Amino acid sequence: MPVIKSNLRLLMAEHRIDDITELMMKSGLSRNSINKLYRETNIETVKLETLFKLCDTFNCELSDLIEYIPEQVGKENI
Repeated sequence: MPVIKSNLRLLMAEHRIDDITELMMKSGLSRNSINKLYRETNIETVKLETLFKLCDTFNCELSDLIEYIPEQVGKENI
């Protein structure tokens, strides 16, 4: 099954943002919105607006924030 991976923790470390509260203040996003990406739970339900605000906050591309990892076909069937 394909996976969507969040790089939010990595971006926070690179920008020296210590915790979710600090990111909330910088981005204007709610704790719940940030938690989904931070904990990589229910990523499928994250709003595009949330992703755009985080990209603006980190001055990054969407592909820097989330990654699509396709299903690996064939390796399990060998």
